[in-house]
Amino acid sequence: MTAIPHMDDTSIDAAVPWHFGEPFKEQRELVAGRGRVDLSHRGVVTVSGPDRKSWMHSITTQDFESPVAHLTSLILSPHGHIEHDIHVAEHNETIWISCEPGTVNDLIHYLESMKFMLRVEIKDVSDEIAIVGAPGWIESDTYPVWHSSEAFVNDSQVNDKYVATRPADWKVSELFVPRSELKDVLNQETQVGTWAWEAHRIRAGVPRLNFETDHKTIPHEVGLIGSSVHLNKGCYRGQETVARVYNLGKPPRRIVQLELDGSTNDLPAIGDAVLLDGKEVGRVTSVTQDYESGPLALAVIKRSVPTDAVLTAGTVAASQTVIVE
Repeated sequence: MTAIPHMDDTSIDAAVPWHFGEPFKEQRELVAGRGRVDLSHRGVVTVSGPDRKSWMHSITTQDFESPVAHLTSLILSPHGHIEHDIHVAEHNETIWISCEPGTVNDLIHYLESMKFMLRVEIKDVSDEIAIVGAPGWIESDTYPVWHSSEAFVNDSQVNDKYVATRPADWKVSELFVPRSELKDVLNQETQVGTWAWEAHRIRAGVPRLNFETDHKTIPHEVGLIGSSVHLNKGCYRGQETVARVYNLGKPPRRIVQLELDGSTNDLPAIGDAVLLDGKEVGRVTSVTQDYESGPLALAVIKRSVPTDAVLTAGTVAASQTVIVE
C-alpha cells in the first residue's frame, strides 16, 4: 500500500509502531473490536488534591463537577481558539489526563499557571505511565480508562447542533498503564499500528489536535461542541466566543471528509491546498488508505464551499462528505 504522507521519521507518531506488516488487516481488527495499539508517545498528567474537580471545571470546557468517569475536554485561548484537547479519566481520587505527543510541557505550564492558592497537585507522569489504545468502550478494575465521547457514535442521543451524523463510529478507549506492564497489556490482544488507529479516526471524521486544528480553530468548526464542550456551565476562558458563535452565528470553516480519486497511487500530503475551480478554499489535514473505502482524507475548508462541489486535494480529485453542517 502507499505510505501515509505524515508517517515518516519526523512524524509526531514516529516513536511507536506504524504497522505490523498488514495495515488493512489491522484496520479490520479494530473495526471488529479487537486489537491493542501502542500510544506510549502520548503525554500523561495527573491532577490530585481536594480542589481538583472544581478547578478543572473552571479552566476547561467540560463539566467536572458531575461524576467524572471519562471526559474529552478542551482548553481554549481567551479568544476561544483550541489550545489543548485532553482525554480525561478519574481513578482513585486522581484525574488522569492523556494529551497529544509533544504537548505535555505546554499543558503542564498552563495548568501550573492557573493553580493560584488551590489545593491541587499536578504531575507529569509520562515517564512512568503509557497509553494503550483499544477499540470499543472497555472497562478495567486495574487501570484508569478513558472512553471516546458518545457524540462520535452515529446512534448517539447526544444533541449536536453541528454534526447530524458521522461517516462511521469512533468508539475507542485509552488505558493508563505502568510502563513496566506495557508489553504485557499490548500482548493481551493482536497488536495494531498507528496507521490503522489513524484510519479508524479519519473514517469517522474525528478531528485531532494540530492536524485538524491550527492557531485560529474554534470547536464549532471541527465538530467538537457535542463531544467536548458543556454549554450550560460557569465561566471559563474562551466561553464568550463559544457562546456567541453557537447562539448567533456559524463558524467560518468546516471539517469535511474527502473521498479521493483512487485511480492512481497519488495521495495529497498534509498541508496541501484544497482547491475549488483553481482557488484555494482550505487545507488537507489528515490522509489515510482505508481498507474498505480506499484513499480518504480530512480537510478544513471554507463554509461557503458548496457541499456537492468536486474539489482538488493537492493534485487529486476529491468528493466531500460533510461532517460539520
